[in-house]
Amino acid sequence: MEKSKFVGIIWVAVTIVLFGLTGCAATHPPAPAVVTQASDFYYIIGPGDSLDIQVWRNPEVSKTLPVRPDGKISTPLVEDLTAANKTPSQLARDIEKALAKFIQDPIVTVIVTGFSGPYEHQVRVIGQAAKPQALQYREKMTLMDVMIAVGGITDFAAGNKASIVRIVDGKQQQFGVRLESLIRDGDISANVGILPGDVLIIPESFF
Repeated sequence: MEKSKFVGIIWVAVTIVLFGLTGCAATHPPAPAVVTQASDFYYIIGPGDSLDIQVWRNPEVSKTLPVRPDGKISTPLVEDLTAANKTPSQLARDIEKALAKFIQDPIVTVIVTGFSGPYEHQVRVIGQAAKPQALQYREKMTLMDVMIAVGGITDFAAGNKASIVRIVDGKQQQFGVRLESLIRDGDISANVGILPGDVLIIPESFF
């Protein structure tokens, strides 16, 4: 068999497989328009966050610092204190307990000034987005918010075959979403709720 014909057959076979994989996204059930989540949403600190730690009447131990990749922080007088997976208020109380050994009745305020959040709370966008990236989840976040953050989809995206991978009751589920209808047709009914940890997959269109 001629080399060119062999290469042509291989390309056709690969294209068929890829088309089949892309088409599978259309078989997923549609994502629910409204998602249920805890009404008392609190921001959780994660690695990479920037924290402004203020100790009342003790500026010498007040500091702005990042949360290390191991989820811990080191402040004056307090070393290797776990910050990740805590709310700012919880962390402030922990710092007060640690500082109580050196300062009488310390009052600590923790303000998050740079947001990354825990990895499991981030929303990840992969595939044919203009700027694929991991986003920090925000309360009441929607698919439209995600699309604005990543700059929309590319010209090669199969927008209406996109899907969201989500953990529901401890099990992974996949839901179809219609990005092209939302972005290019202005169909607001295609705008659905996003949850922490969602992964948005935008496949490429081959035809």
